[in-house]
Amino acid sequence: MLKLAWILMVLSALLVIVLVLMHSPKGDGIAGIGSAAQIFTSQKSAEKGLNKLTGIVALIFVVCVFLLGFGIIK
Repeated sequence: MLKLAWILMVLSALLVIVLVLMHSPKGDGIAGIGSAAQIFTSQKSAEKGLNKLTGIVALIFVVCVFLLGFGIIK
């Protein structure tokens, strides 16, 4: 169980880094990469989905950190 928590924490940390880097300060975000803007109905929906995914992955990371940090998982 301990190894699974560590693996989940490391993977979520890397995924959070990638997702944050995909955000655009101008609001383009993932829809501005190549021709990906045509995949989504609008840029707002792409950013909205990216924000939601980033929040979920960040929450998984924080939960893993607390579980491992306080020694709940042994």
